[in-house]
Parts: sequence; structure tokens; C-alpha cells
Amino acid sequence: MSKTTTMSVEIRFGDCDPAGIVYFPRYHRWMDAASLQFFMANGVPPWHVLEHTNGIIGTPLLEHTARFVKSATYGEKILISTHIQEWRHKVFLQKHVITRGDDLICESVETRIFCKRDPEDRRRIVGVAVPEDIRKLCE
Repeated sequence: MSKTTTMSVEIRFGDCDPAGIVYFPRYHRWMDAASLQFFMANGVPPWHVLEHTNGIIGTPLLEHTARFVKSATYGEKILISTHIQEWRHKVFLQKHVITRGDDLICESVETRIFCKRDPEDRRRIVGVAVPEDIRKLCE
């Protein structure tokens, strides 16, 4: 079982479309931030630090599913609860649950992979096995 972290977001006017509803790409941006925040809150250094210690440059997104249940608007505060739903050899499934009080706003599952730079072509990245030390910090 994974630990769970929570990130608070205050919705601003600029996060909304002309109808005053949060523009859906904002949720994806916030979930991406919640993904990094999850690791850092569990003791994993930021990616730019890890690159110098073990070569990990981040956890790019491979697949993303989202189910939107209710809308939200500016002036409201939402919470994004994040945990690892499943660890696999090279990828992990990270779940985000976005709520406003008791209301479920959105649920999402992301498939992500740990990556390093390709030693033969530093412009490319390659997936690597989930680092055991990082997994232990997050369980």
C-alpha cells in the first residue's frame, strides 16, 4: 500500500473558461504538480537533484485517464489526494482524487515511468526499473 499526500489548490479566475468553469487542462497541470509533490513529500529529492545522484530525470506520463464528475469555479479550494495505486517493474500507476469538501470533482489514473538520459545519446531518455529506494520511501 502506498502513502497518500494531499495538495491544496485555490482556483483563480484565469483557471476558468468564459463560463466560469475550470478549463480541463488545468486539472492535468495540477495533477502533474501533485505527482511531483507526492514524491518530494515522501522524502524523494527533486528530479534535478536525483539526476546528479542516480541519473533519474523524472517520471514522464505514458497514459492518463480522467473522469470528471462535477465542475468547479474560481474562488473555490480543491484538494488533490495522490497515491501509488500499483507498482510494476518499470511503470507505476498513480491515482489522483480531486475533491471540494465532500464533493468528488475528478478522479484520474496516470501511468508513469522512471527515466534516465540515454548514455549513448543524451538527447534521448530511456525507461528504467522502478528504483527500490524510492518505492520504499513511498510505501
